[in-house]
Amino acid sequence: MIDILRSEWTKIRSVRSTVWTLAVTALLMVGVAVLLAAAYKGSGDDPAPVREALMMSLAGAQLAALSMATLGVLVISGEYRTGGIRTSLLAVPRRMRLLTAKIVVFLAVSLVVCALASAGAAAAGLAILRPPSAEAGEAVRAVLGVTLYLTACGLFGLGLGTLVRHTAGALVSAIALILVLPTLATQLPGDWGRAVADHFTTNAGRLIVSGQDNGALGPWSGFAVYLAWIAAALVAGAVLMHRRDA
Repeated sequence: MIDILRSEWTKIRSVRSTVWTLAVTALLMVGVAVLLAAAYKGSGDDPAPVREALMMSLAGAQLAALSMATLGVLVISGEYRTGGIRTSLLAVPRRMRLLTAKIVVFLAVSLVVCALASAGAAAAGLAILRPPSAEAGEAVRAVLGVTLYLTACGLFGLGLGTLVRHTAGALVSAIALILVLPTLATQLPGDWGRAVADHFTTNAGRLIVSGQDNGALGPWSGFAVYLAWIAAALVAGAVLMHRRDA
């Protein structure tokens, strides 16, 4: 297994798309934090409370989630596009071991990069906004929440990429499930509509970023629901990867 992990690490760090998508993630996180903080500071309003300042500093997570999902898709779909998956499967005939190695390496890279990007965004935003009191514990909680959320979005992309195998199709699916459909779900009528919206993909997953509940789920239970969506995509992708030809 160590050799497979080493091989997947070589693949992910030697592909230019990895560097670009990770750089875009960091740029979105820090750039949005600086822009929003500077705009608020220039408005002349009273200093923002620490929670509001943190949420403003980490608002780039909404867009960075898409770049991480893109990276997750490319980790697997890129090999199908180039035909490299055939070589990978010849070297590792046990397909689930190959997929597991991809997931482990992706998680390691994503957690490190997203943690650094989130910490940088929080530091930049707080440095500009200078809230009356800055609680280290609240800042760490927010940064941890964004790190886990962005990594989960990337893992969702990897699951969809494994399921669809086509880069464009998987990206459209990721954008729909992460950004478009969660917003549309909030427009569903009645109590059943509210229940669906509260438990729908990123509507539940984003609770770990804000640290607040939505009436039905708390931050960690909401994140657990989001992980269940991701697990469903990964399991479905793994089953089809095992059954289909390369």
